[in-house]
Amino acid sequence: MREHLKEKAKEAWQIIENKKNICIIPHKNPDGDALGASTAMALLMEKMGKTANIISPNDYPEFLQWLPGNDKIIVSFKHKYKAERIIENADLLIFLDFNNLDRIEGLNKLAEKASCKKLMIDHHPYPKNIADCIISDTLASSTSELLTHFIVFGGYENLIDTDIASSLLTGIITDTGSFSYNSSQPETYTALSVLLSKGVDKDDIYNKVFNNYSFDRMRLMGYALNEKMIYMPEFNTAYIYLTKKELEKYNFVSGDSENFVNMPLSIKGVVFSALFLEKDDMIKLSFRSKKTFPANKFSEKYFNGGGHLNAAGGHFFGTMEEAIKQFETALTDFKDDLLNTL
Repeated sequence: MREHLKEKAKEAWQIIENKKNICIIPHKNPDGDALGASTAMALLMEKMGKTANIISPNDYPEFLQWLPGNDKIIVSFKHKYKAERIIENADLLIFLDFNNLDRIEGLNKLAEKASCKKLMIDHHPYPKNIADCIISDTLASSTSELLTHFIVFGGYENLIDTDIASSLLTGIITDTGSFSYNSSQPETYTALSVLLSKGVDKDDIYNKVFNNYSFDRMRLMGYALNEKMIYMPEFNTAYIYLTKKELEKYNFVSGDSENFVNMPLSIKGVVFSALFLEKDDMIKLSFRSKKTFPANKFSEKYFNGGGHLNAAGGHFFGTMEEAIKQFETALTDFKDDLLNTL
């Protein structure tokens, strides 16, 4: 754990040690990092003799439901009353993998007015003041990496068993695309070493996460690459766009588009890629980039979003055609950066 965070970590552990009833909340549409960190924290809290529940704002991908501690996850929109009672009765809320209450839509007002102590552990930029104690490290590959260091620093490495290590490693693997981005800091591999020493099977986790998709998902991927990928060599950019009708045709479920945004980066010369998914009320966007091209700044400026240098997200209120037009127009503002990255 980086030196400037150690005092905050010490404060956080003092808070945790005095609490018995813990409620852990990941962000909406939780990914492998949010769920990996959440299940790991819940399992750790139970090993420390505490009661721990995880409240997810909404559903999550089937390919992550094998995670140890999955049975502790309560999906709020399915069990609203139960989720509300757990939050209201908690003496500590732990926010994992988000730093703005807008990211837990449906639970944000309840979490904000909760009178108990609140702890936030996250690796995204521009954290909001949403907790009594905030541990934020934008250099960390993932919240799961940061949580690993946090556990070790607190003196609880001995409590990390194979299940906890599996959850944490899942978070690191998914948020780095199997160490293909956001994974150049030595601390990432220090955390990895700790987890591997607990007997976790990295190859098995990889197969469960990346080789465990449905037949419909594979068909959708083929369609997306063959019919819906646009290559713009004049900007060293490529993007994929999928409408709601197309997603329905392939029986789309949460998680089916995982990794689609990374695929155009395999094209020689492409340094920036985007994925457009049409939702009921907006266009959801994901961005990935290579080297120094700032995907986060692009997203912040044009698509109400943000994230990391090489991995960001945003949204657009309008039609798919309007979103794509804005994207292609925006590329001209970043043309010099795009052409000078490789």
